[in-house]
Amino acid sequence: MSNLARKYLEQQQTEQKVQKKGQVIIKKSWLTPGEKIIGLAFAGFVCFGAIHIISNQSKIYQVNKDIQVIEAKVSEQQKVNSDLQVQVSELSAYDRIYQKAKEMGLIKNENNVKVVH
Repeated sequence: MSNLARKYLEQQQTEQKVQKKGQVIIKKSWLTPGEKIIGLAFAGFVCFGAIHIISNQSKIYQVNKDIQVIEAKVSEQQKVNSDLQVQVSELSAYDRIYQKAKEMGLIKNENNVKVVH
């Protein structure tokens, strides 16, 4: 074989070796196992935190709803109390009491009245 043929064969053999080496590709993971564990733990904490926040907001909403219901009941009771207070003041008027006393046969005797200081 001539020198040229030998160089050609050597060149082809080196190209085949390079191609064989290029074909054996070891796929490396984008993340290491430790990073995956840390990522899963972080995702778990985020999910737990989100659920915790949502449950707290739900509880706060329920408490606010209960407060509004109670405030409505209190305002209704205050209206009833004020109406009853007006009735008390009307029924305890001096003229009405005097008229009822007359109807029952009571008379006003100023000699029996004692003034207390």
